[in-house]
Order: sequence, then structure tokens, then C-alpha cells
Amino acid sequence: MALSPKELEVLTLVALGYSDKEISVQLKIAYGTVRNHVDKAVLKLNAQNRTHAVIIYKLMHKDWLEDFYETNYNTLDSREVLSYRI
Repeated sequence: MALSPKELEVLTLVALGYSDKEISVQLKIAYGTVRNHVDKAVLKLNAQNRTHAVIIYKLMHKDWLEDFYETNYNTLDSREVLSYRI
């Protein structure tokens, strides 16, 4: 099952190391809403937890985080790419 755009946005921030509280501030949504998006992504990806969900999504979409960096920062060098640790 595909992730919604908001679930993907939240999962991307999870992959970048943001806490749920930081994500709620960044996206201007309630903390509970962030938890709901994370939980739905975990369920849709049949993952055991949020970290497992990130790994599964990364394996399914090889250029996911790299595309994010190129779109938002125009380079992969502006911040350490967490996807290389996965």
C-alpha cells in the first residue's frame, strides 16, 4: 500500500533524525497527528517500528533521500546524508 504525501513527508523527517516533537513544530501539526502518520506508515510498510519503516521504504525507493537533498538543498554535501548509514 502506498504512503500518503503527508506520511511520506513525516517518514522523511524521521529518516533525517527529527523527533516527533521537532516534526510537529516543523510541519505545524499536532504531536498526535505526527504519531498517527508514523503509525500508519509503519502499518502500511508492514514494519516493526519507525526505524524498520525507514529501512523498508529506502530499500523500495533507492534514491528517496538523495532526491530529497537535491530538491531541497541542491547538493548532497550540505548535511550528512543519513541514508548512507542504512
